[in-house]
Amino acid sequence: MDSEVSLLVVTAFSVGLLHTLMGPDHYVPFVAMSKANGWSLRKTFLITSICGIGHVLGSVVIGSIGLVLGTAVFHLESLESFRGDGAAWLLIGFGLAYLTWAVARLMRGIPHTHEHHSFDHSHGGENVDQSTRSSVTPWVLFLIFVFGPCEVLIPLLMYPAAEANFGAVLLVVSSFTLATLGTMLTAVMALTYGLRLVKLPHLHSYSHATAAIAVIGCGTLMKVGL
Repeated sequence: MDSEVSLLVVTAFSVGLLHTLMGPDHYVPFVAMSKANGWSLRKTFLITSICGIGHVLGSVVIGSIGLVLGTAVFHLESLESFRGDGAAWLLIGFGLAYLTWAVARLMRGIPHTHEHHSFDHSHGGENVDQSTRSSVTPWVLFLIFVFGPCEVLIPLLMYPAAEANFGAVLLVVSSFTLATLGTMLTAVMALTYGLRLVKLPHLHSYSHATAAIAVIGCGTLMKVGL
């Protein structure tokens, strides 16, 4: 590996790490949903991993198609910007829908339950509602993250592709993916575990609403460019 490729790989890793840390939308939604729904650490890890891989691969596919077709980098970055705007609105929309559901439950006086407790109580259709929402939520997050862009990855792919060094392209993508996914998982698991050590029983009934507000906040931050 020559020095230029080595520099690109290190840069890709550094950018992936900083890009993820500086974007709370990469980890807060998973922490919030895990806390609200009582996901196990294993399930939280699995859902975050799948969404993180989809998040990077979405941009890799678009970047690869653009490189093959010879699309200029500013065209690809414009497309990524459009995807970012769309992902922000999707996150806000999901948060608003989730908040509406949570407030409706509070107004109806339905007690908070976690997914592994959904059949411990007899509330008629409420168990079905809980189970359906719990199974749909990870898929919604996955679709949002696949649609969400990794704008910083596109310029990193340009130089090695222009040199027709596809081994370097693979190294850059692998380095960026490792940094992004590793940072997402570290942040999500650390925050999720930390929240389990904090006992706030008086807020237990509002955990779904709190999670929804956190998701809306992340979408809003994406809209303003953070």
